[in-house]
Amino acid sequence: MIFGIGIDVVENARIADAIDRLGDRFISKVFQNAEVEYCSSMRDPAPHYAARFAAKEAVSKAFGTGFAQFGWKDIEVRRKASGEPFIVLHDGAANLAKRLGVGPILISLSHSDQYSVANAILLSKADAT
Repeated sequence: MIFGIGIDVVENARIADAIDRLGDRFISKVFQNAEVEYCSSMRDPAPHYAARFAAKEAVSKAFGTGFAQFGWKDIEVRRKASGEPFIVLHDGAANLAKRLGVGPILISLSHSDQYSVANAILLSKADAT
């Protein structure tokens, strides 16, 4: 059973501007170390940061809470060896998921030159069995 769905689209230039203006202050507030390592290794990091930013927004929308009960870094985007993205919840987001009975989170990311988008589907824990 689906607990919630969320989608977000981000202008890559907006994230590139935030990185240019705020640098590490922005990056360290929003992204986990592994996300920074991955994005920074890309020829053009901004779309990769933007896709992860959109993923965090999409997951927060799927919870139905926005970021009222957890922070940006409580949602982490990782990649399987195949390249498929997946979500790891930390701290406040993990606690909220447990309290609400949220199980697996499905995530899809995409980006173009100008935009990045993410779609998140939160499943109920009963679906994990």
